[in-house]
Amino acid sequence: MEFLGSTLTATYAHPKPTPTNFLPAIGSVTSSYRDRFPHSNMTHSLSLPWRPSTYYKVAADSPTLGPYCTRSQKVSESTMLPFVSNRTTLFTRYTPDDWYRSNLTNFQESNTSRHNSESLRVDTSRLIQDKYQQIRKTQADSTQNLGERVNDIGFWKSEIIHELDSMIGETNELTDVKKKLERALMETEAPLQVARECLFHREKRMGIDLVHDEVEAELLTEVDNILCCQERMKLHLDKAVAQLAANRASQHELEKDLHDKQVAHRIDEKCHHLRNTSDGVSYFRGVERVDATVSVPESWAKFTDDNLLRSQSERAASAKLRDDIQNLLVVTANEMWNQFNKVNLALTNRIAETADAKNKIQVHLAKTLQEIFQTEMTIESIRKAIKDKSAFLKVAQTRLDERTRRPNIELCRDMAQLRLVNEVYEVDDTIQTLQKRLRQAEDTLQSLVHTKATLEHDLAVKANSLYIDQEKCMGMRKSFPNTLRLVGFC
Repeated sequence: MEFLGSTLTATYAHPKPTPTNFLPAIGSVTSSYRDRFPHSNMTHSLSLPWRPSTYYKVAADSPTLGPYCTRSQKVSESTMLPFVSNRTTLFTRYTPDDWYRSNLTNFQESNTSRHNSESLRVDTSRLIQDKYQQIRKTQADSTQNLGERVNDIGFWKSEIIHELDSMIGETNELTDVKKKLERALMETEAPLQVARECLFHREKRMGIDLVHDEVEAELLTEVDNILCCQERMKLHLDKAVAQLAANRASQHELEKDLHDKQVAHRIDEKCHHLRNTSDGVSYFRGVERVDATVSVPESWAKFTDDNLLRSQSERAASAKLRDDIQNLLVVTANEMWNQFNKVNLALTNRIAETADAKNKIQVHLAKTLQEIFQTEMTIESIRKAIKDKSAFLKVAQTRLDERTRRPNIELCRDMAQLRLVNEVYEVDDTIQTLQKRLRQAEDTLQSLVHTKATLEHDLAVKANSLYIDQEKCMGMRKSFPNTLRLVGFC
């Protein structure tokens, strides 16, 4: 809206001639604050010539000067002169109210500008402080998170170190038990060889003594027992080798994880202690857009936890296997020792039986020899008796032969003749009886001689068996290892 006034006649209404540009150009004001306070309410074009109406439009003040506007419309534009002095004398375009309002507007704009500037400064200071505090809080949160991360890494690192120490100790203990098992397995070769040697030597028994007795049965049981113990030892030895490989694999994973944790702990601890004034702080453009992570906290913790659980599982299996090996060493040592004692007891009993049989054979042999001697004496006496009875027969037969030479009637069957005949028959019967008894005595002597030979052979057999069981078998079994050697101790 344009405001036009008329010429006033009062002297006080004629102000001093002032240049037409007593108010600062809006373009200059705007340019001075162009980069600081952009005014969005200036809708007029800055390329237009300077006119008060434009200024008043900007000031947003609408004074009511209706009468003046009516009169001013009657003034012809042709009467307006381009000179300031003439224009001032002709009419005045501003009133004191306009002047005061202009000043008031300038003051208000100044106050508004200063208020806006002050608000901007306060807001800017507050923004700077807020952003500073926010950035400090963010950095403190990051530092706290790094500290927590360092604590987490330290915790898992301590857990890994503890588990690694336990695993190394368990592996060393299992290695020692494995060495004991190997020594015990080597020690079983000697008793096995002894048992087989005893069986081999007892195969050299002769005759009736080559019997499947209790000693042989116990020796066979001992061989089977030792072979069974060796099989169990070899099985547990293979398990120990496999368990040691599993332990070393778990130990390798723990050591690798520990190395990674130590590197990460050193890096994160360095980052945790970095400050704005620290050395080595620099710009790394675009590093925040590089995502080189391969895990999240859950998977990161689960990875280490899985390693620990695997190590603990392998360590528990190793401890169980170690206990099984210890129990196996004790059980096998007891089994072999008990069977060894059974074989020795059977051998002792067999030796006693053989010795007793040998003594009895010797007694019977002595009696047989005595009986042979007596039988031979009897045979001699029978022969002497037969020889003695032959003289009586000769006398009786001679008498009968001489009496056959009696003449004629003198050949009488008298009592003498009958008695001589009876005597001849009696002596002859006696001789026949003695000869029969002689033959019986000779047969008995032959039987006694055969019995003597049998007893002597049996005595030799018993002596051989006694030598094998007592000297060879029992002599070798004195070198059987003790229980400490069987359980793996040197």
